[in-house]
Amino acid sequence: MSVTTVKRELLVRHLEAWAAAAVHRGRRAIYVHGYADVDGGASAEAAVRVLADLPDLARGRELSMVAVGDDMTTITPRLGEVQQQAGAGAGLSVLPIAATVEVAVRAAGAKNVPTLGYLDAGAASEPPAVPTVACLAAGKPAEVLLVLPPGASADPYRTAGFPLLTAAELATGEEPGQVVVFATGSGKSLEQFKEALWAVDEFAGVRLRDPADPERHLIDISLQPHPGPLRREILAYLGRVGAATVSDLRTFALTGTVYRAADANRVLHLMIDAGVVAREPAHGRLGGDVLISPI
Repeated sequence: MSVTTVKRELLVRHLEAWAAAAVHRGRRAIYVHGYADVDGGASAEAAVRVLADLPDLARGRELSMVAVGDDMTTITPRLGEVQQQAGAGAGLSVLPIAATVEVAVRAAGAKNVPTLGYLDAGAASEPPAVPTVACLAAGKPAEVLLVLPPGASADPYRTAGFPLLTAAELATGEEPGQVVVFATGSGKSLEQFKEALWAVDEFAGVRLRDPADPERHLIDISLQPHPGPLRREILAYLGRVGAATVSDLRTFALTGTVYRAADANRVLHLMIDAGVVAREPAHGRLGGDVLISPI
């Protein structure tokens, strides 16, 4: 199995959750699928199938999928066929367009409308420009799932208008892998993305690497991921701040590492038992207000 398969499954999992919540919350939502032509349209077709299955589209809801690419000549008819075969209701409109993402977002009227963008530039010569990603923040609420080429940094996108951002490297060996980036304004949505990331079926040869881990440890995709990289990152974080509450460390794990907030609790128990960190108070439940400091 390949990195391409992992990316597609991650897209499907997150798109299912996002679309169901978006159309349930309001009468209109927009999904922008960039780089729709780079993989022969396979990921765009998968997205159409996901959206066509939404039950709320039969209840007066409207969801627009805008598929954007440089050459949509063969992709456009195929997406139409998939939409028809999937039996999509009248509430789903699929709009293929050969234009920039910025033009597509304006044309779709995404301002103040729930919006999700998916930009897979993993095989591109350069990552998406920050203004391209920033235009998606016009949605309300808005979030974006990016794939960057190997070696690209997610840091520039921290200024794109999304308060929360996380990144994970899809690796098959020691060489740099494509980087998955998720940006949102919702802590709940970030938690859901992390759950989807670690729930993706484990594919032979594809593992995760935390871009913040200086040792570049490869982590098997698992609901119980290896604690080593998170342990090192928590120790480094405590070395910078001196001490932090369990709540602070849960937030750090969620927003500053590839891990979930719940993983911080699991790793903190191991670190306390190993005598690597101390807690105050020394006994009782490891609640959010417990103070953790390095020894």
